[in-house]
Amino acid sequence: MIHGTHNAIEDPRNANIKIMINDELYNRKDAKISVFDSGYLVGDGIWEAFRIYKGHLAFSNMHLDRLWSAAASVDMNFPFSKEELLEKVWKVLEANNMSNNVHVRVMITRGIKKTPSQDPRLTISGPNVVIIAEHKKASKESKEKGITLFTSTIRRGSPDYLDPRLNCHSKLHEVQALVQAIEAGADEALMLDINGFVSTCNATNFFIVRNNEVWTSTGEYCMNGITRQNVIRVCEKHQIICKQKNFSLFDVYSADEAFVTGTFGGLTPVTKIDGRIIGKGNYGDFTKKLSGFYEQLIEEECS
Repeated sequence: MIHGTHNAIEDPRNANIKIMINDELYNRKDAKISVFDSGYLVGDGIWEAFRIYKGHLAFSNMHLDRLWSAAASVDMNFPFSKEELLEKVWKVLEANNMSNNVHVRVMITRGIKKTPSQDPRLTISGPNVVIIAEHKKASKESKEKGITLFTSTIRRGSPDYLDPRLNCHSKLHEVQALVQAIEAGADEALMLDINGFVSTCNATNFFIVRNNEVWTSTGEYCMNGITRQNVIRVCEKHQIICKQKNFSLFDVYSADEAFVTGTFGGLTPVTKIDGRIIGKGNYGDFTKKLSGFYEQLIEEECS
């Protein structure tokens, strides 16, 4: 099995899920979209992910705000409201009889193009909306084992050419970083910013623990992670010092613990970076404590 932060327990129900494309439900094997779709042609699309926990969409307002901010950034107009999009999501969940341990990906592209081109004026349809909900429960074994990282030479870019906070379909630079990490024998990639400071990972946000303090990047060059924001929230709630600051690999290699965050996996420990064991090389007590606080926050959100 591929090891990483998106490891899920195999669930045979996913072979027969219903997928929504523009308000119509299709069997998984029949869910298709045109080769003239903007997302396929030029990566002109945005996306959001949700976690379903005990019948609730965890932190849905935060996720929707991020999606609408992304749409404004790329000047994409939605012919529906936030409430109407949530109705579509619930329709998919109900069609699949899903209520817990579910991961939902909502993908919205600019629409169908008249001809292969970057030009948005050649779009001849409204936005294409695809909603995929799958039964996905994070592998406990993978979380206990932790992941290893390799520092990629691919940098997180400056916001003046592709803002790293934008959840867009243009993910090729992150794929390049991940390929480097895999070829180096690691599970995922750690990425630096344009100044050489630690920024984020290819698909998750990165934290270290040093002397009972939690450090993460300034946020200027990293993805706008909802789980990242919530970890910062729980640190504040429990009087844990959490610093959003510039730090380098010098600080990372001597950290007591390290972990990454994401909507699907929550907090996942990092045991080794660039071949160097971090701390004791295990799922550290501090990370376990923070993970517990985060799960409590989800319970409170969904109660």
